[in-house]
Amino acid sequence: MEEKAENWIWICMVTVLWLIYKMRKKQKEDKEREIGVPRGNSGWPLLGETLDFIASGYTSRPVTFMEKRKSLYGNVFKSNILGKGIIVSTDAEVNKVVLQNNGDVFIPCYPKSITELFGKNSILQMNGPVHKRLHGLIGSFLKSPQLKARITRDIEASVRHFLSTWLEKQHSVVYLQDEAKKISFEVLVKLILGVDPGEELNLLKNEFEELTKGLICLPIKLPGTTLYKSLKAKERLKRMVEKMVEERKLSMEKKEEKGFPNDAIDVLLGNADGAKQPLPYDFISGNLIEMMIPGEETVPTAITLAVKFLSDNPVALHRLLEENLELKQQKISCCEDYSWTDYLSMPFTQNVISETLRLANIINAVWRKSLKDVKIKGHLIPKGWCVLASFTSVHMDEENYENPYNFDPSRWEKVGVAVTSNTFTPFGGGQRLCPGLELSRLEISIFLHHLVTTYRWVAEKDEIVYFPTVKMKNKLPINIMPLQQNPLIQTKQN
Repeated sequence: MEEKAENWIWICMVTVLWLIYKMRKKQKEDKEREIGVPRGNSGWPLLGETLDFIASGYTSRPVTFMEKRKSLYGNVFKSNILGKGIIVSTDAEVNKVVLQNNGDVFIPCYPKSITELFGKNSILQMNGPVHKRLHGLIGSFLKSPQLKARITRDIEASVRHFLSTWLEKQHSVVYLQDEAKKISFEVLVKLILGVDPGEELNLLKNEFEELTKGLICLPIKLPGTTLYKSLKAKERLKRMVEKMVEERKLSMEKKEEKGFPNDAIDVLLGNADGAKQPLPYDFISGNLIEMMIPGEETVPTAITLAVKFLSDNPVALHRLLEENLELKQQKISCCEDYSWTDYLSMPFTQNVISETLRLANIINAVWRKSLKDVKIKGHLIPKGWCVLASFTSVHMDEENYENPYNFDPSRWEKVGVAVTSNTFTPFGGGQRLCPGLELSRLEISIFLHHLVTTYRWVAEKDEIVYFPTVKMKNKLPINIMPLQQNPLIQTKQN
């Protein structure tokens, strides 16, 4: 009898606690609703809706988390993810306001693993004049005519070199994702650090691959954990880069005249903006490492998925081939080198890239934290809450794009569909718009041009993985052959 009584007491206690929790939760939700906080669900105690959010990332349609709640609560809703109250926006206009009000209303808000890896002086974290200065220096450098001519030649040389090595692999598999990473990393590291192919580049790549494993992981720094190993790789990388920065500074001091900067080290050491206060060495080194991320993640992923989508869409591939063969013939006829403008002026090639970026959603959202209560389109975002501005939801919304899950580069030829629209934000927006967006397009354009005018390929069956980052499950294996041997590209059906 005593045991039964104790059981009843426990049941009653748990029931009372649960009822108290539900009552307080309802009171809190009623108060939030009165002041205009978007409707939504806070989920389970402590966990919130984190498990549902992560689980959706492992499906073929990771946007289902957003779609389900959007149908219940509207385009802007409340949730609780990773232990934080959060406002999720799937509205293009709300996202635009969040992106444009950087620093005074919203500041970056990233998972703890990222903040641990890059620190408070990270370009991802900083705000105000320092961020504006750094962004301006790199942006001006990337837009300079001198760099455009040189970087076009450098990318061409790298792409042609790697593609030439594929001739030896005609009867074996080429893992396109790995090859794209090699090309992109080589190009970007030369642009940032001035490092040419060789042992030093390989060492940098190995350490950087270890670092990026910790970008999305449990924020536990115990020996043996992913974050611990990534932090150690970051330390080794920083020592290497700091040494390069110090050696370059000594070299620059010996020169009487300053020429055009060769790389990002020259830019950040050179005070090209005339600022009185030079940037600290450790600040420069840390941010140079961050700038290498596109060479390991975003650009090679875009290249790989473009080839994947084209392999599955022979009509689009045929149009791309025709356009690029025409440019190649023009260059052969007039004996001219390719220019930056040549590559970016091919309209269908740019449409293929835009459609790849829209459909792939390599950067699927940005996280911001509100510094004060702010209302956007009638939705209150309370002070201290994080906002998740979902790019994926906007890109995959039928109201914005007809048949959004179809790869259709020709959609960008229609009236009203433009890469400058609020509904297309693969590179972010506002003050934090990626300064290397044109460079990314150039690199993808050059790769596609030389690939389709040199080779045909058969792509093996593969699928896209969306969590923790977008990539191909099997690295997209392809079998290649010279252009003239097989006029058709097909996907191997397994």
